[in-house]
Amino acid sequence: MAVTGTLVAESLAPGMLIECGLTLRKLQRITVTSPAPGQPSEWTLIDFSCPDDAVGLFAQQLADAMRAGSWYCDFGSVRTKYVVFSGRVFAYPRGDQAGFDEAVAYARSVGVPEPQLDWPQ
Repeated sequence: MAVTGTLVAESLAPGMLIECGLTLRKLQRITVTSPAPGQPSEWTLIDFSCPDDAVGLFAQQLADAMRAGSWYCDFGSVRTKYVVFSGRVFAYPRGDQAGFDEAVAYARSVGVPEPQLDWPQ
């Protein structure tokens, strides 16, 4: 089984590379009504899946590749939720309120706007 999620292309720092066997599921452009300071108002969303055996590598590559600040990527499997920021990876069992609260507190500390704290548990 694979993990699935959505990555905002604009969250990646220039020159960064992610190589871990992701599968593109959908690509779309959206207008964001509540971007954080420094975020553009139009985003490119990449819906992906990642093989279970590559999740750790993907999470670390993503943490190394993301722009610092208010960007994050969330993805998950049936059992585990991942929320990745620049230099930081949160992984917790789905439904674990303490894990969710820790990731949300960190997101707020780096400036993620409240409307963007909407990742599914």
